[in-house]
Amino acid sequence: MNKRIILTAAFLGGLAVMLGAFGAHSLKALISVTSLEIWQKGVEYQFYHVFALLYLSTFARYKNKLIGLSYIFFTLGIILFSGSLYLLALKDIYHFSAQFIGPITPIGGLCFILGWVCLFLAALKDK
Repeated sequence: MNKRIILTAAFLGGLAVMLGAFGAHSLKALISVTSLEIWQKGVEYQFYHVFALLYLSTFARYKNKLIGLSYIFFTLGIILFSGSLYLLALKDIYHFSAQFIGPITPIGGLCFILGWVCLFLAALKDK
């Protein structure tokens, strides 16, 4: 098992639980239903990719650069994709423009895709 990947997954998983609870209990009264759905989508994708990170940790015995790239892409995807959705959901509370967020979300989504592609290629390469 890869300690760095497990530590990252554990941190981001715990954070996802906290953000999900915060959205369900505290934000419900502060933001619109649409913004709450955006928040929940960020939590949902964060959890999906935390589980992907945990799966990656099982490949630690393989010295495969593609697994390392997958780890980086999944982690960046969580930060950029989910993080930008959290900011987008909170834009009305903090009164900031969402213009700078627009391009960040698809870059995070692309990181998720690249992470899955790297995992696929690592599996193909494995004997």
